[in-house]
Amino acid sequence: MTGLKQDLTANNNANATCRDCQHLFTAPAPATSTAPTPSLRCPACRSPRLLSHPEITSLVIAHLDCDAFFAAVEKRDNPDLQDKAVIIGGDKRGVVSTCCYMARKYGVHSAMPMFKAKQLCPQAVVLPPRMDAYREVGRAVRAMMTALTPLVEPLSIDEAFMDLSGTETLHHALPVQSLTALANRVEQDCGISVSIGLSHNKFLAKLASDMDKPRGFSIIGAAETKTFLADLPVGAIWGIGKAMQKKLAEGGITHIRQLQAMAMTDLAQRYGQLGLRLSRLSHGDDPRAVNPISITKSVSSETTFATDL
Repeated sequence: MTGLKQDLTANNNANATCRDCQHLFTAPAPATSTAPTPSLRCPACRSPRLLSHPEITSLVIAHLDCDAFFAAVEKRDNPDLQDKAVIIGGDKRGVVSTCCYMARKYGVHSAMPMFKAKQLCPQAVVLPPRMDAYREVGRAVRAMMTALTPLVEPLSIDEAFMDLSGTETLHHALPVQSLTALANRVEQDCGISVSIGLSHNKFLAKLASDMDKPRGFSIIGAAETKTFLADLPVGAIWGIGKAMQKKLAEGGITHIRQLQAMAMTDLAQRYGQLGLRLSRLSHGDDPRAVNPISITKSVSSETTFATDL
């Protein structure tokens, strides 16, 4: 990431960065959470892979998710699988652990019975999971994250939160620059792609990482949070499963904007502690800190993930 120190001092009003060379600059058009004008290119390297957002220099909470992780490792290790639909699973439980994006286009998804997955995508290559290989890659990615910041909170073998507060001086780079460089390094060194979400808290960072998969990088700023959330279904709130969605729908609540319009006391009266959580998250308020865990617990988490899928 050469030249980043100069960028930091020369681009105090920057609202865009290049995902390839990490150059900071001021985009000529108003920046939003979506990609900038397609014709816009990096003034340093001419790459069209840009990020543009008015809060790009101030956000520090990120969520990194490896794209179709198990299947991506299999495709990396066997080039003959590159253009094929790949499903991982078929163990004694007879369910799909995960699948590549090509298989997902046919409706295949995690936890689906394998017989149904084969009906939807009969041409798919079905492979048993190779947990040792996945753990090796997962730990390599984790090491790259902890090289950026000690504040890494793994959620599973293939995803984690990061808090990059205070890392600018160490890396001579803004968090967004460090993260784009990280994504590039994972591709180069590990042979898989990742998607990253950047925001001002964990809830929104995780939402953002799902917005542009695979190989995506999305940003949700503080100023746009409430408007961004309003039109999303309540199922977009982390931890709200189908049973709770059904219960909320029975009460006439299907979208986050309806939660935003309700008083916290009303939601608490209806749904108890969950109602308080719904009220806070509907407004994008998530005070949880990124919480690093020990290596021992992290490895245990990875093993549980592999067994329970």
